Amino acid sequence: MNDAIIVAQGLAKRYPDLDVPVLNGVDLTLVRAEKLAIVGSSGSGKSTLLHLLGTLDSPSSGTLRIDGADPFAMNETARGQLRNSKLGFVYQFHHLLAEFSAAENVAMPLLIRRMPRAEATERAEAMLERVGLGHRLTHKPGELSGGERQRAAIARALITEPLCLLADEPTGNLDRHTANVVYELMLELNENFGTGLIIVTHDTELAARTGRVLHLKDGQLVY
Repeated sequence: MNDAIIVAQGLAKRYPDLDVPVLNGVDLTLVRAEKLAIVGSSGSGKSTLLHLLGTLDSPSSGTLRIDGADPFAMNETARGQLRNSKLGFVYQFHHLLAEFSAAENVAMPLLIRRMPRAEATERAEAMLERVGLGHRLTHKPGELSGGERQRAAIARALITEPLCLLADEPTGNLDRHTANVVYELMLELNENFGTGLIIVTHDTELAARTGRVLHLKDGQLVY
């Protein structure tokens, strides 16, 4: 499938100290600009699956292709470059660096790529404007609200123009109103940028708004 961003086949993850596998043969395909949610009870393996899809952990068995490439056939440096160029990450907690401004935090992935600081800053400020934080460029995370910090984290994830955004409980630390605002923003950016979106969440109400919901149960995805 030429427009597939992520293709997982038979992904499994087992830990020696657990009697049963966390994941047991997961098949999943995400095409360009598609959005989906993965829901499941606490401890069902949702975050483990997202870590595998994001190449942050390696599977016990099964295969994964990111834009046609096998990340686990690469060395760690090449895998990191693939991750940095193809994927963006948003977590329940924003993981912004406290000592840097919003614009500096968002520019960080571009600076890691050795983009000139002036260009990285210009792009970061434009992205913050897109997520409604143009008036908060110089504010540090401690000066932002919870919703603003999460919007800054989304801007940082999108600054590299990834093919896919992987979000792990992105609204889990927010009140319902703020969660709705952040969720709407993610869906809007999916439409506007054409970035694939996989959201892991326990919130079935929010998940239903993606249009495609998969349930993780007993280590497998139920369609």
